[in-house]
Amino acid sequence: MNYLQQFKVRPHTRVKLKDIDPAFKDDYESHKAADKEVAKLQKRLQELQLLLYAQRRYSVLICLQAVDTGGKDGTISHVLGAMNPQGCRVVAFRQPSAEELAHDFLWRAHRAVPARGEVVIFNRSYYEDVLIVRVHNLVPEDVWSRRYDLINAFEKDLIDNDTHILKFYLHISKEEQLKRFANRLDDPSKQWKISEADYKERRFWDDYVSAFEDALSRCSTEHAPWFIIPANHKWFRNLAVARIVVEHLEALNMKYPKPTVDIEHIRHEYHAAKKA
Repeated sequence: MNYLQQFKVRPHTRVKLKDIDPAFKDDYESHKAADKEVAKLQKRLQELQLLLYAQRRYSVLICLQAVDTGGKDGTISHVLGAMNPQGCRVVAFRQPSAEELAHDFLWRAHRAVPARGEVVIFNRSYYEDVLIVRVHNLVPEDVWSRRYDLINAFEKDLIDNDTHILKFYLHISKEEQLKRFANRLDDPSKQWKISEADYKERRFWDDYVSAFEDALSRCSTEHAPWFIIPANHKWFRNLAVARIVVEHLEALNMKYPKPTVDIEHIRHEYHAAKKA
């Protein structure tokens, strides 16, 4: 099944997240079958990233958005972590600094976008400026409501400069989020992630759903599509994201650049050195 098409938000369509099952797992019964495919996709992702790095014609920007516990860190670790860090960076969008607040909202994003041959993963992104900013009324509506068009223009500019953009919304249910909060309470390795704000933010669940629906509906374009990934099952989330990234990179038909040296001369030097 072509996940590139299945999970893509069609441009000019209205997203209703309640109509999308966050527990969807396709024909896979458990993580065992999926894990085998994820391993193959990780290997292929490594090969494709090397091609991207060697060719240095394109760059790739991957945006991950989700509610708390949605799986952004897990996706980076289990899927995108297969890539060579020499050509891959992760950028976390935390609360803006004083310097960032002194500029337009896209300034910090533009500084972090990938160079040719590079993959950059945004853990959260500039979309926070039409999500949390909107939900908590951090700026007036007439300010954040103009940002959808600015985001679309920003992404179009990146595309025109050979950056490919893949945006993933990791879709979990409210019940699944509560289970994951409970797991954090019981797991010492995850307790450091807990904050009092986690449970307070759940009061705004419906507001966040509305904000995400608007962002997904208004900012999924042919050149920079959104993908809604069912993420209640972490293993299926990993499979879907890995397959979409691989399918997209394969469609670029990348090839290794031709050598810049005389290979036969180098080969001759090599054999001469062996005889010496």
